Amino acid sequence: MEIKQPTQLDHILTMTHRNLLKTWHNPDDISDVVMQPVIFTLLFGYLFGGAIAGSVHAYLPMLVTGILVQSILNAASGSGQQLREDINAGVFDRFKTLPISPIVPLAGQLMGDVLRLLISGIMALVTAFMMGWRPTVSPLVLVSVLLLAVFVGWSLSWVFALVGLMVKNAALIGSLSMIIILVLTFLSNAFIPTKTLPHMLQIVVRLNPVSLTITAIRTILQTGQWESNAFVVLLSSGLIIVIFMPLTVLAYRRFS
Repeated sequence: MEIKQPTQLDHILTMTHRNLLKTWHNPDDISDVVMQPVIFTLLFGYLFGGAIAGSVHAYLPMLVTGILVQSILNAASGSGQQLREDINAGVFDRFKTLPISPIVPLAGQLMGDVLRLLISGIMALVTAFMMGWRPTVSPLVLVSVLLLAVFVGWSLSWVFALVGLMVKNAALIGSLSMIIILVLTFLSNAFIPTKTLPHMLQIVVRLNPVSLTITAIRTILQTGQWESNAFVVLLSSGLIIVIFMPLTVLAYRRFS
């Protein structure tokens, strides 16, 4: 009887399973993506809701999209840090001796990290809902918004994975990622109306890709329709994957 040889997809699924098992046995690895959306939603909502929108309830439609995207970015950044921790522990040295494609360990790691992205996005939406936010769109549209945010985060995971391969210190990766995320989100339309900013900052905010993503998600949540900006975000995320996936594989071959 002929034995079927495992395909590359089988290898990737095996690596994904390995990453999910690691998360299951080390729940501390996802504690940040669980707690961060909760803490930031409560903190920003009750501190800034009255000052910016007149009340917490009126501020929630703006806040929920900002927290959703910020949480997804935070979850995506964890891919680089976890990848570097595995490399420093010697796990990837073993993977490189196996008869598998170089993309398999990377793809398995990042496919498993989709769970982090989903948990982070769900926590952001659930926390806002418990604070009084009520979406005016159908559950199907709400799911599509979550999936769009997760896809954006997954595309950026490849960027952070490349950083994880280039920077040798896992703690430094976490610190740099946090600084980048805070700068990108606070220099966007995530938490305040753009029109309240000085003119030069308004230009910066409008050019910020995070603002484009947040605007696209807000439009979907307000109208229930995918406008052109949502498709721009979708295509841009696909382009990021096309560019950074081969770069990350190349870096893995050279630096890990």
